[in-house]
Amino acid sequence: MLTVASDIEVLARFGRALADPIRCRILLALRQAPAYPADLADALGVSRTRLSNHLACLRDCGLVVTVPDGRRTLYELADERLGAALDDLRTAVVAVETDRTCPDADTKGCC
Repeated sequence: MLTVASDIEVLARFGRALADPIRCRILLALRQAPAYPADLADALGVSRTRLSNHLACLRDCGLVVTVPDGRRTLYELADERLGAALDDLRTAVVAVETDRTCPDADTKGCC
């Protein structure tokens, strides 16, 4: 049964997905075009096992979906608007002053 997630839950899932650089790279790659896991692993220079774990996280967050293609599985963004949202986030972050960091950046590695 599908339920509508609250705004906070949606943003928390999106934040979780973006919290890892590899997942960010996967989302940016899928923004360009759907891809097969093996091709993504090669393009990103990560092992297939590691990529598979990140794809599972992105699926659980509701950001990517699988499309069966014969014996293979193609991955794509769950909604085409996610590509635009990623672009908006990238440009918003670029607009942030580069000399400012989070006070916990050194201890928590958050910024």
